[in-house]
Amino acid sequence: QVQLVESGGGSVQAGGSLRISCVASGYTYSRLCMAWFRQAPEKEREAVAGIYTDANSTYYSDSVKGRFTISRDNAKNTVYLQMNNLKPEDTAMYYCAADFFYYIPYGGSWYKSTAYYYWGQGTQVTVSS
Repeated sequence: QVQLVESGGGSVQAGGSLRISCVASGYTYSRLCMAWFRQAPEKEREAVAGIYTDANSTYYSDSVKGRFTISRDNAKNTVYLQMNNLKPEDTAMYYCAADFFYYIPYGGSWYKSTAYYYWGQGTQVTVSS
């Protein structure tokens, strides 16, 4: 069993920055592929960024590419999402997700919420104009 706990959300003005974190426990963190998703009110959950086990491969949605950076520290069992140049449309609940991807290529599936079994409770990010 894997437990995920997010932190670091908050309110920021447009153009500002925020870093959110997700700590994993309960299993060998280094074997987990990790991702961030977000969901705004009355909208579907969407993928934001994903990172492979060894951090050599990272993936981003077009809407955040160039502004957000996903990283991980396997020694701390933590994945981060550094968000720069935030926009009001980035306002959402941000969720951490994890799974092992033993049988399917991560690169082709990282953005699919159905590919992840483990989820955190979310951390709210609000960007004001």
